[in-house]
Amino acid sequence: MIHEDVLARLLKKALSNGGDFADVFVERRSSTAVQLEDSIIEKVTSGTVAGAGIRVIHSGRTAYAYTNDFSEAVLMDIAGTVSRAAAEGSREPMALIKSRPSKQADIKVDPASVPASFKIKLVKAADTAARKIDSRIRQVSVSCRDMRQNVLIASSDGTFCEDARVYVLGLVHAVASDAEVIQTGYETAGGLTGFELFEEHSIENMAEAAAKRAVMMLSAERAPGGRMPVVISSDAGGTMIHEAIGHGLEADLARAGLSVYSGKLGQQVASGLITVIDDATIAKARGSFCYDDEGIEAQKKVLVEKGVLKGYMHDRLTSSLDATRPTGNGRRESFHHRPIPRMTNTYIAPGDSLPQDVVKSVQHGLFVKKMGGGQVNTVNGDFVFEVQEGYLIQNGSISAPVRGATLVGNGPDVLMSIDMVASDLGFSIGTCGKDGQGVPVSDAMPTLRIPELVVGGEIKNRR
Repeated sequence: MIHEDVLARLLKKALSNGGDFADVFVERRSSTAVQLEDSIIEKVTSGTVAGAGIRVIHSGRTAYAYTNDFSEAVLMDIAGTVSRAAAEGSREPMALIKSRPSKQADIKVDPASVPASFKIKLVKAADTAARKIDSRIRQVSVSCRDMRQNVLIASSDGTFCEDARVYVLGLVHAVASDAEVIQTGYETAGGLTGFELFEEHSIENMAEAAAKRAVMMLSAERAPGGRMPVVISSDAGGTMIHEAIGHGLEADLARAGLSVYSGKLGQQVASGLITVIDDATIAKARGSFCYDDEGIEAQKKVLVEKGVLKGYMHDRLTSSLDATRPTGNGRRESFHHRPIPRMTNTYIAPGDSLPQDVVKSVQHGLFVKKMGGGQVNTVNGDFVFEVQEGYLIQNGSISAPVRGATLVGNGPDVLMSIDMVASDLGFSIGTCGKDGQGVPVSDAMPTLRIPELVVGGEIKNRR
């Protein structure tokens, strides 16, 4: 994309007025998306974007500029622009040394080799599968997206690497209605993988599952409200861990005092049953890569070990300010953005209990099969999450489905109270937003028990 000699000259120019660090990020991204709504192909889009960004870090501050013009004159001009962040004499960058990742992504079916006609056939098949479930399915939305992102990173510390990332995503959303009741169901599958994703995760099966969930919830009773034990299934994915603790362990938020976990290294922040890991090396996971967007090789990091806070997720800037090593969490949406600390694949490690024993331990409570959206205040840890699919637990058994439940609580309090963690593990995927940037992530939890949590629902009149 940009020759090594040019990269070396750009880094030298960027540090021509001094500075602690400089890097060049180059990106070429090609993507395709097929969108179906109400049995009609609404959109088929494809395109390619490319550009480069140059950054200088000086005294804990960042100067960043970008362009989609790859001419050396323009690139040198923006390198000169960011160089003005420092004014203390020039600094020589180290010689670039090309590195190779210890592990490469295994892509069996390149999405670029799959014709648009097949992708259209795929989403139509999902639409048909969802509508066959029940006549009360009123609306179906299906998306099939793929993206190839080639990045090149060169830094003043001699880092020089390339990464080729291929992402594929399928999403089905079904809406069912009966009289005045409307319910929804959705299923997603995706990762750092090729089009073989849909051999491993049939989009028709995804559509059927989404439609069945929407229809089932039509006849569900309103969830009871109040304080009660809650069992969250591994099938629910790790939305809660992502929001309730994950963002709070990103070093920029922690350093700024915008995290309930600020300044708590070495302290007990969760139950002794809880170990939290962020791992960008998991094969095919949506948050994985070979190198992060600062050229740091993917890593597996233990953030919380048996309840004790062991570390934060760092990029180069926060690690330099905290005199520690970057953890491979410097990520950005595109060349338009500077890197910031972000999660990759974040999860609670499995425990020793059997999932069925966790359910059997509860006499009366709520079983969460599928999480919905939610909000978290990272400063104090307070959260509210929707439950898309939930059931009552009665006498240690899962019973009737309930709808309209929400989970209300405080992340640190909940993590400290968890008293059973099962041996299973289930992932969910998404695109995580922060500071106006979105990056692909996944998260996971085993089945676990929260002995008491506020469940928002219907409060029965008492006499």
